[in-house]
Amino acid sequence: MDDTKSPLQTEIGLEESRTRLCDEFASITSSESAVAQCYLAENDWDMERALNSFFEADTKLIDLTGDESACSSSTIVSESKEAPCAHGEKEDDGKLSLLTWNVDGLDTGNLGERARGLCSYLVLYTPDVVFLQELIPSYVQYLKKRAVSYTIIEGNEDGYFTGIMLKKSRVKLLKSEIVNYPTTGMMRNLLIAQVSFFGREVCLMTSHFESCKAHAQERMTQFKMVLKRMREAPDNVTVLFGGDTNLRDTEVAKVGGLPTGIYDIWEHLGRREHCRYTWDTKANSNKDEKFMNLVGLEKLDCGRYTSDHWGIYCSFTVGS
Repeated sequence: MDDTKSPLQTEIGLEESRTRLCDEFASITSSESAVAQCYLAENDWDMERALNSFFEADTKLIDLTGDESACSSSTIVSESKEAPCAHGEKEDDGKLSLLTWNVDGLDTGNLGERARGLCSYLVLYTPDVVFLQELIPSYVQYLKKRAVSYTIIEGNEDGYFTGIMLKKSRVKLLKSEIVNYPTTGMMRNLLIAQVSFFGREVCLMTSHFESCKAHAQERMTQFKMVLKRMREAPDNVTVLFGGDTNLRDTEVAKVGGLPTGIYDIWEHLGRREHCRYTWDTKANSNKDEKFMNLVGLEKLDCGRYTSDHWGIYCSFTVGS
């Protein structure tokens, strides 16, 4: 039997493939199909090249995050004597606000509108620091174009990865580092940024631990590496870790629990049930399967949420 495709079949398959590429490009860039076809055709139908060309061509940067605009999958752990402050505008320079969120960039459906949804929360909360998980290159390109008041540090260059965003007017980057997990099977690592916050040195860490129940051992190994790096920080440095840990309570217990001086913010603030979980398939329909606030609970105009995870927003007083 001859499996060779006829010229007509080949042409139909090519047309279907290019149509899918146009739809994906239009979704990511929030552009019209004709624009998508133009950029893709000019770049030999290479999606990455076309996206880079699109974002580089639009040199007019629009800051959607400026100051003038008003399983427990994400656990924040802090090594400091922090005290939470009230939600809203920053009361003084000693209050550092932080948002951590798995933005589900691997799901490219309505990605452009969902990325704009993230920017709307940056406008609303104006966090000093943002920890992001499941970024992809095109999502980062969008943020670089729209959130120009933030410095963006990437945990990788391809695939999917974590990122840290720093409010330029309040947080100065001193250095950053990517720590690889040697036995990960899911491209996971630890992203670290040493920053200065109004004269106080702060160590920021974010990670996306191994997913799924079957990978508990690797997840605990990654958690122990994070705890080790936190303990190694100088006594005068506040350490804030946030991310999508996928940790179960039993796994934390198996590694010996949290060392003295390191706090789980959710536990530290009274274990409030309404913000216990950031991945909730009963309330969040993106997937079929306070002081600390969950964010992203409102649906966008496209009928979906910003991510399949809720984000966590909280605030700290950073000691001298």
